[in-house]
Amino acid sequence: MSSEKIKILFVCMGNICRSPTAEGAFTAQVEKHAVAHLFEIDSAGTHAYHIGEQPDSRSQLSANKFGVNLSNQRARQVHESDFYHYDYIVAMDESNLANLQAICPIKQQSKLSLILSNIPNNQTKGVPDPYFEGRFDEVFEMLNRASGFLLEKLLKKA
Repeated sequence: MSSEKIKILFVCMGNICRSPTAEGAFTAQVEKHAVAHLFEIDSAGTHAYHIGEQPDSRSQLSANKFGVNLSNQRARQVHESDFYHYDYIVAMDESNLANLQAICPIKQQSKLSLILSNIPNNQTKGVPDPYFEGRFDEVFEMLNRASGFLLEKLLKKA
């Protein structure tokens, strides 16, 4: 494996619920498998609603139940440079994937994917947005499961 880190960016709309949860869940997975040194992990939003804010308190509370701390994260918006910097840009649902596809340079489009596409035989395409619906624990468990499969896939490629 090269000394270059695998760079992954998780993306949702506002970067305060789903993508910070995905970042936290994936970070916890790489730490559990003692491979954190191989990864650079971040999250961002397609919209600028919450720049500089911590993740939603309900997302933090849910993640804490599972032993994951999101409090050091701060919301930011996806920037054009992200498409060149990151190896993988993982959207939480089809709407955010479409937003990314609309602004992503053509030659970088192959970096874009849906988080739940990593779960074998999964029929669900998008992670529900808990901001209005609740279901924070369900969203954490869904993202944690997808993160485990994603990590397994990336380690096989490495």
